[in-house]
Amino acid sequence: MKHAKLMAVATLLLMGVSIATAQSLGDYARALRKNKPEPSAASRHYDNDNLPTEETLSVVGPPPGDAAAQAPKAATDPNAAAADRQKTADAWKDKLDKQKEKIASLSHELDLEQREYRLRAAAFYADAGVRLRDSAQFDKDGTQYKSDVDEKQKAIDAAKQELDQLQEEARKAGMEEKEKDSAPDKAQDKSQDKSKE
Repeated sequence: MKHAKLMAVATLLLMGVSIATAQSLGDYARALRKNKPEPSAASRHYDNDNLPTEETLSVVGPPPGDAAAQAPKAATDPNAAAADRQKTADAWKDKLDKQKEKIASLSHELDLEQREYRLRAAAFYADAGVRLRDSAQFDKDGTQYKSDVDEKQKAIDAAKQELDQLQEEARKAGMEEKEKDSAPDKAQDKSQDKSKE
């Protein structure tokens, strides 16, 4: 018990001595500022201590008055600005519509090819005589069909990626796309579901 009391007293004494001799953070910062060397003329370092307060900062570029004089008159005329925005929106809408039509056309072609192949397969497997005579030709046609479907699927994916890029560019240009789930996407999803069956 005596040993524990002695340890507690010794710890308290050491803490008191360290607190008494410790320098405050503010005193330490002031001492560092006094001993701070002056920066060389070759490299100038700006901080809150040496930033000019009475002078104005220079800005690169023409003064604000000149910018208004150089601005096109369309920006000051609200009717012309609205007409320009409408032309831009119409141009983007045309581009997006053409791309959606392209996707719809490619999806339709893929769907037709898949239906046609299923009909040929049903006719082939329905007649045993045809299966015996033309099995090599059917296998060859099946391989060709798979490569055609893969090629068309890649073309659809590329067209969709191009549509996404066009939508992103239109968004950056200030036009918002109102219809995210377009009909070509839904038609493509249906054709993919059918091909998986």
